[in-house]
Amino acid sequence: MFDNFLIRKDSLKNEKDDHGNVIGFTFAARNANYRGVYLSLHNGYYIKVDGIQYKRDVQTFEINGKEPRSFEEIKTAVWEHWDYDDEGIIHVKKEGGLAPGRHTIEFQQSVLAAYGYLPTDEEWVKCPPEPGTGAGSDKTKNIVTYELELQE
Repeated sequence: MFDNFLIRKDSLKNEKDDHGNVIGFTFAARNANYRGVYLSLHNGYYIKVDGIQYKRDVQTFEINGKEPRSFEEIKTAVWEHWDYDDEGIIHVKKEGGLAPGRHTIEFQQSVLAAYGYLPTDEEWVKCPPEPGTGAGSDKTKNIVTYELELQE
């Protein structure tokens, strides 16, 4: 049930570049694993907004006071930890961003198992599963729907 509280309700915003152009949108997310995880296990998100899916290649992730990074970059952050109580910021590239108003977001976090051994572990390290398939979803087994208002 914690899946329903992973996105902070008042965090959906359009993102602008240095020239004031809207280049995408952002929102704050929490880690579903109560122990936290090493960042390298964080594999991206299944994100669908108003029926449009935004795959991992247009997502970057900001955590621990560092600039937003791709999940290919994060894969090498083997000593960096994402603590349970810390929010990360998900950046999604979308020219023009989102329209003002309410948006339906379907969301699933993909974090590989933080402890124990699964037969899929070695395969997933080499070729991470696609977020949204349920594979590698650790503590977030379901895709959860949120209704969020775009903040200014």
